[in-house]
Amino acid sequence: MLDESGTSPTMPVLTATLALVVLAAGIVAGAFGALLGVGGGVLLVPFLHLALAVPLPAAAAISLATVNATSSSVTAGRAVPGLINFRLGMALEVATVAGSLVGGVTTHFFAESTLQRLFGIVAIVVAAVTLGRLKRRNVILEAGADPGRLGGVFYDEDSGRVVTYRIKRLPLALIVSFGAGNVSSLLGLGGGIIKVPALNGWCGMPMRAAAATSALMIGVTASGGAIIHYGRGDLSPLMAAPAVLGVQLGSWLGQRLGARVPVSWLKVLMAAMLFVVAVLMFVRSAR
Repeated sequence: MLDESGTSPTMPVLTATLALVVLAAGIVAGAFGALLGVGGGVLLVPFLHLALAVPLPAAAAISLATVNATSSSVTAGRAVPGLINFRLGMALEVATVAGSLVGGVTTHFFAESTLQRLFGIVAIVVAAVTLGRLKRRNVILEAGADPGRLGGVFYDEDSGRVVTYRIKRLPLALIVSFGAGNVSSLLGLGGGIIKVPALNGWCGMPMRAAAATSALMIGVTASGGAIIHYGRGDLSPLMAAPAVLGVQLGSWLGQRLGARVPVSWLKVLMAAMLFVVAVLMFVRSAR
């Protein structure tokens, strides 16, 4: 991809100090990614791009590589409690992968500033949706309630009991999943940053279940985009290695915090993080 001056931005030289910085950033991103089911790319991409001067396509490619680490770690850790809705996740993943492939092909047709603004717009919209659902929950406390074909049942930490939920607006969920896959490949987000608020805000899925199911899907989503980025030469294995290791360690930490943090705090945390990142991206795109 060319920058505004018409030249290709170069990767910074990986030193031992830079590797440690990337490792630490990966730990933080992995913890937030596992906690919120968003893959960590929403933090890692801006940090690599804005703080370390990594070109945006390369930052997105590195982030997509780390998303697979987050997905495998979180999926294994949350499969037993029953938070992951495998049936719904696989249904939505068909649309997501299609969007991811389209995004990977079209990445190099956009200027870097355009992608930065797109990142900021997506972050603000998702944050607004999240805050709009701050006091609302999607659980059915009635014992023996029917979850429907794509709903689920799990133990809810907040209420201290087994709850049920039903999935609404499946066609909308499929459209959002396609868009999430497209944005995932373009910006290296893994798609969870869009899926989690959409599933929680519009489709009737509780926040914890949405985050866990998103963690399952983002690994599959990221794979398609990562392959295309690697084929185009955007992925730097040396830079990706410490990032993947850090994200893996951070995911382990995030899973242990997730069960103890109230759902309302998770929503506020996600919204605050998105607003900060949006501002940083808009500032960068104006330079």
